[in-house]
Amino acid sequence: MQTTTDPSINQLRLVQHIEELAQIGRIADTGVCRLALTPEDMEGVKRVRAWMERAGLSTRIDAFGNLIGRLEGMDSTLPILMIGSHIDSQPYGGRYDGAIGVLGALEAVQSLIEQGIQPLMPIEVIAFCDEEGSRFNKGLFGSRGITNQLEEGELERQDKNGVTRREALEACGCSPADFAAAAYSPGSIGHYLELHIEQGPVLEAINAPVGLVTGISGPLWLTVTMKGMAGHAGSVPMVMRHDALAGSAKVIAAFDDMVREDPDAPTVGTVGSLRVFPDSRNIIPEEVSFTVDLRDMDMKRRNWLQAQLMTLLDEVSSRYGLTYSVTEDTNSEPRYCAESIMSVIRSAAEEIQLPLPELMSGPFHDALALSYVCDYGMIFVRSKDGISHHPSEYSSPEDTALGTEVLFRTIRSMCILPKEA
Repeated sequence: MQTTTDPSINQLRLVQHIEELAQIGRIADTGVCRLALTPEDMEGVKRVRAWMERAGLSTRIDAFGNLIGRLEGMDSTLPILMIGSHIDSQPYGGRYDGAIGVLGALEAVQSLIEQGIQPLMPIEVIAFCDEEGSRFNKGLFGSRGITNQLEEGELERQDKNGVTRREALEACGCSPADFAAAAYSPGSIGHYLELHIEQGPVLEAINAPVGLVTGISGPLWLTVTMKGMAGHAGSVPMVMRHDALAGSAKVIAAFDDMVREDPDAPTVGTVGSLRVFPDSRNIIPEEVSFTVDLRDMDMKRRNWLQAQLMTLLDEVSSRYGLTYSVTEDTNSEPRYCAESIMSVIRSAAEEIQLPLPELMSGPFHDALALSYVCDYGMIFVRSKDGISHHPSEYSSPEDTALGTEVLFRTIRSMCILPKEA
């Protein structure tokens, strides 16, 4: 994409930061595994913190495990302009998801400093803790933490090794006793901006390097547990079995059919994790737990699908002689970006003559949590083949730099004194 205006950011530095961070928790040639609050995650936080301080930001790690770099404004009493994303990853993830949002924000703010621009209000660049939710099965932890949206029992959630979130936080030097002091008071965050890879195929399909996000679809996360009766795989007749895995398989397959019924709808549904007990070749499965991830921009349709799933669980449980329980892990409505911020982003793209298509976000982001306390805006960068949460995830240096350039110009417009008439 050719533009007629010289760039304001340092693309070489941005790419170097992305590549260096990707070596922490590296798997295979291009993949990353930095699960939240692990030594790899903390090493990444330490590296990014050093870059923040080198850029001229004051830094801190709060009680939730968030890394925060602050640039003071001319008026420290004004609400903060917050910019960021996350650097934790999926267990089999890529190097761009989340990372370009943190490193792009740092590059944009460092460019402000280097150009002698002091913002009107304070700016905070933030790497939120545990956006992914892959370790403790509940994401957006750091962003929900600072906005007083944590739920009961979150500190006792366990990873697959039995480590609780409380234990993981304390091992990283964070104290849950300080949560209240670390939360932001109402009105203290004025606006939130987030740069992120698209994680989908839309921008590539229309040959656009950067896009304007108009909103985030509402995710519903459930954990379903189906219980039957264990028995010897060789001696219990099929008609007498209470096989929890067979029943779960019927539910999972039917759920997949349900969310595919309307090919024109943006509905997506996924069963991404499954546990079997006692997990033995020659024992009939007694208990199966599996996750359900259901997303849609239309809450009426999503609620209808959830009701259909409950009916399905009743029918299958009755057929196979099972019982079941459902735990709701996450339930969010769609959240739309602020028109005032979208207008600034559009103008920023126009400055470099960059067409800016508009699209919704199926995946959730830290912006979802921030949307409940302030106006927010998001910028997407094209993902090659629409791939994400996989080592082959890729966004080109040129596309990433363009997205960061739009972010920089958006920040600059939002944080300087208005021109006199």
